[in-house]
Amino acid sequence: MATTRGGIITGWGIGVPDNVVTNEDLSARMDTNDAWIRERTGIRERRIGGTTSQWAIEAGLAALERAGRRPDEIDAVILATTTPDQIIPATSATVQDGIGVPGGAFDVNAACSGFVYALTTAHGLLAIGAERLLVIGSETLSRVTDWDDRSVAILVGDGAGAVVLEAVDGPGQLLSWNLGADGSLRHLLKCDHGGFLYMNGKEIFRKAVRVVIDSAQKAITDAGLTADDIDLMVPHQANLRIISAACQRLGIPEEKAVVVIDRYGNTSSASIPLALADALDAGRLNKGDKVLLTGFGGGMTWASAVLHWGG
Repeated sequence: MATTRGGIITGWGIGVPDNVVTNEDLSARMDTNDAWIRERTGIRERRIGGTTSQWAIEAGLAALERAGRRPDEIDAVILATTTPDQIIPATSATVQDGIGVPGGAFDVNAACSGFVYALTTAHGLLAIGAERLLVIGSETLSRVTDWDDRSVAILVGDGAGAVVLEAVDGPGQLLSWNLGADGSLRHLLKCDHGGFLYMNGKEIFRKAVRVVIDSAQKAITDAGLTADDIDLMVPHQANLRIISAACQRLGIPEEKAVVVIDRYGNTSSASIPLALADALDAGRLNKGDKVLLTGFGGGMTWASAVLHWGG
């Protein structure tokens, strides 16, 4: 990364609904059961309820507190979401107002790849003069889900994760990044205005494993590393089988992957920051560790980044 200014994550936080919906709860209203869901997805329960801005504000405030920063010290809010509160205005404006940030605010919609897109964009802003940014992934997929459609309803969850990103002299934490999209595959995962979320699970699984492997390998190589150098992998939490397949093909031991899908389900843009916060709270990340963030989503989009933790 040829830049004179980089960034490091100094704070993190989450915001999730109190309402826990278990697999048993779902089996009471549709033809499914706990064993069937866990075997195919790895999900035990998910959080349901609230609004995208609500959880983004909660996560953002928690991240600021962890970083020891005030809202008026933040230059901009970057919100990754595919479930905005309204079509207009951008939900980031509601979040900015709710937190009390005086700077700019904008949304990024790259579906489940959104947080890595937003984090990469944030590093670009730091390189040209921003000092501190709040980067958030927040979703309420339950609002665009047909709860009689078993293929989708068992997967989704609501919530948010956020990080505070601060400028430092030198390259900072971002060693490499890889972003991609293939709009010809947009029909595989979509939601029309006023409609419900649709996904072709079988095709998404097949495509997702391939693009995640390619993107992650490129990011690792561009960072001047090998798979053996990766200390922690923070993947998008779409399906435990996809995470396992990606680890195997990348040559990264599965115990190095952060897995929170069992508790939160698929939270799209929120899944990587939720998993990252979980790893940090559990003490799984130390200064100097090499961290791989990688995911895929509707679009079809994909994104990977390698971080040198602590810069």
